Amino acid sequence: MLTEALTTLAAAGGTAVVQAAGTDAWEGVRGRAARLLGRGDAQREHTELERLDQTAAALAAAHPPGALPSPESERLRARHEVTWQARFEVLLEALDGSAQAQAADELLALIRDSGSGPGAGPPPGRIL
Repeated sequence: MLTEALTTLAAAGGTAVVQAAGTDAWEGVRGRAARLLGRGDAQREHTELERLDQTAAALAAAHPPGALPSPESERLRARHEVTWQARFEVLLEALDGSAQAQAADELLALIRDSGSGPGAGPPPGRIL
């Protein structure tokens, strides 16, 4: 079971992924998230890239540029945030000790660099 801080971090990661979709930050966030979740396995990383692309495509289709957000598009965004939160939680739960701390640091850096804005992630510093 994850600590509250790690659960919060995973939630912020899910939000960062969804908020970056369709922005200039997307390619960087996409690559970093795939590398983080792939943990050095090229096939897993490729699978994560496909999942990320599916998220971006679904979000773009639900909320075209210039259109006002609809209740349906907001529900879709929320659903994708929860999906990516869960993926980050599974990753963090599967690791322990220094591997978990390293993954948490990488996720925190992804959040900070995502362009999601200040306060999108947990406060700076160690979260374990």
